[in-house]
Amino acid sequence: MNSIHFEKAIVKTPGRSLANGITTSNLGKPDYEKALQQHSKYIEALKNCGLEVIIMPAEEKFPDSTFIEDCAVLTEKCAVIANFGVKSRKGEEVSVHEVLKKYYTNIAHIKEPGVLEGGDVMRVDDHFYIRLTNRTNTLGAHQLIEILQKLGYTCSTVLIDKTLHLKSGVSYLGENNMILAVEPVRNPAFKKFNKIIINDDESYAANCIRVNDYVIIPA
Repeated sequence: MNSIHFEKAIVKTPGRSLANGITTSNLGKPDYEKALQQHSKYIEALKNCGLEVIIMPAEEKFPDSTFIEDCAVLTEKCAVIANFGVKSRKGEEVSVHEVLKKYYTNIAHIKEPGVLEGGDVMRVDDHFYIRLTNRTNTLGAHQLIEILQKLGYTCSTVLIDKTLHLKSGVSYLGENNMILAVEPVRNPAFKKFNKIIINDDESYAANCIRVNDYVIIPA
């Protein structure tokens, strides 16, 4: 049983501008209609995990905005609004902040010159791993650490190459189990965990989500 019980999830509908989003996958331009179908199945999967799903409308001016996790780091004690370092993503966090105000009274912000994206932050029980990249810099990481430590959490930074975000290649499944793509396996920060190692040709499978008693994983 996972120690954190989730009740709600927030998602954002993909916009047609999704085709102009940032990617390192070399899979070609996404099919918008197929993306909508896949997003709908994702929502269905979240509901099957017992969650109430809050669906935000598409924002066409932000091609990557359907990847809503990058906009904030959420805990049961606070929400921390991200500050994007990538110019095309600056502003995505505004509408997400408006939604979060309905559910949080304690909301903090990452401020310039610090930058941070939620996809670079992975929670393991009450510890947070923060990956340092050009999307999440040292100043942004230190701001997040200061906020979380005041609330009783612990934090550490990690360096990993190749993956777009930390959680693109590493996911915590609970009970000391971690699923990792090949490159992050070598990182000493994850030495103590039971490792499920994903081959490079199936690396997307490392980008999964533990939701209560379920794991949502790419087909």
